Amino acid sequence: MSVQPDLEPLQRRIGYQFKSQERLLLALTHRSFGNQNNERLEFLGDSIVNMVIAEHLFKRFPKAREGQLSRLRARMVKGVTLAEIGREFDLGSYLRLGSGELKSGGYRRESILADAVEAVIGAIYLDSDFVTCQAQILRWFDLRLQNLDLQDTQKDPKTRLQEYLQSRQFPLPIYDVQAVDGEAHNQTFHISCALSSLGRKTTGSGNSRRIAEQQAARNALKELGVEND
Repeated sequence: MSVQPDLEPLQRRIGYQFKSQERLLLALTHRSFGNQNNERLEFLGDSIVNMVIAEHLFKRFPKAREGQLSRLRARMVKGVTLAEIGREFDLGSYLRLGSGELKSGGYRRESILADAVEAVIGAIYLDSDFVTCQAQILRWFDLRLQNLDLQDTQKDPKTRLQEYLQSRQFPLPIYDVQAVDGEAHNQTFHISCALSSLGRKTTGSGNSRRIAEQQAARNALKELGVEND
């Protein structure tokens, strides 16, 4: 990872071909590697992704209050979500890290992956323009944005389901991976949610295990009559 990798597979995965390979390489360079690193690009990318997601939510939920929009945006741009996107791109395999970070497994660390995703966004913006960068961000976040609704400004489905079951002293749900389809950088997870109170399982699918579990939990809440479509 300290040796410059072949960046072509990564560019195919992210769906953007850089005019300047050096911009992408810089976006993949952690501060532990040297003084020339991705921190400035990360700063730029963080601002851009917040703007793009905020505009999308503003248009999609015209009746949402400011607080609801803020919470939805926070769910989308938090480190966990960005790191998931980084893993989907196998970004860790391309990071340039110092020896200490390499030995400690920094290429798997959530914060490093999230920062690198923001840096790549900043690099795409500088390499192209805002409209191109915006399109890339919305494509990367597409399934996650599709799964959003205003209920997500309260508590996520897994938490709501757990609290519902606990309040009635029912056993907690059991989540299980039924199948994983697709290649490593573009997988679809199929998760089941078993509830003894229902006597059957609900299912969910998504491009991460977390998203699939949330979908299965949401379907369980519908089956229980707690939530409507």
